[in-house]
Amino acid sequence: MNPTKRSLYGLIGAGGFGREVMPLLDACVLGQGSFLSDDGARIVFVESRPEQPEIGGRSVLSVTDFLKAEVGERLFNVAIADSRIREELALACLDAGCLAQSLVAGDAEVSPTVTFGTGAIVCARTMITDNVTIGRFFHCNIYSYVAHDCVIGNFVTFGPRVSCNGNVRIDDHAYVGAGAVIRQGAPGRPLIIGEGAVVGMGAVVVRDVEPYTTVVGNPARPLDGAPLGGSEVLSATG
Repeated sequence: MNPTKRSLYGLIGAGGFGREVMPLLDACVLGQGSFLSDDGARIVFVESRPEQPEIGGRSVLSVTDFLKAEVGERLFNVAIADSRIREELALACLDAGCLAQSLVAGDAEVSPTVTFGTGAIVCARTMITDNVTIGRFFHCNIYSYVAHDCVIGNFVTFGPRVSCNGNVRIDDHAYVGAGAVIRQGAPGRPLIIGEGAVVGMGAVVVRDVEPYTTVVGNPARPLDGAPLGGSEVLSATG
């Protein structure tokens, strides 16, 4: 890193979730969370097509300008609920030599036995307990809970107040809506949420969910005619 140049931290996505995450990023950069900078890092929003030069007093850069910025190093995270877009932008940044940084709120309770992939966002008042393995660019929104012996894939999204009980496997790109409850599995026989599945807000999942299936209700059942793998209608993260 060039000591004469400051780091540039880009939070990609300036929608509702991005605006909620920005104070967490500020706290982490100030040393109150999981990431510490000692070079006076500049923090900006990053958008694919910025519609305004700043939001809440924070500069907004285009993805192109962020990737071309001549700085000591470029760090980033992606606060976009749509997991496919999140993956596309994350890979573009990584390919350009940017460094992904996880953001973990200071009041989140995370067991030392938890293993994270890069680029997680773990919001305030969340809890992740024993022997949990989490993939890349996981979103864990406020008041959510992940219990023991769970395995969570890449680009998975939890809305607020999700309760994921023990021995659950959630595959890549799954979306779990606000207030959903996932029943506990058993050792060697986890309850499985398939790749690209969507669990609707407030759903109570008591059995496996097939890949690219949307389930709603209590107990959760497939939603006829729902778009496979989509989360726009059910999204609580902006």
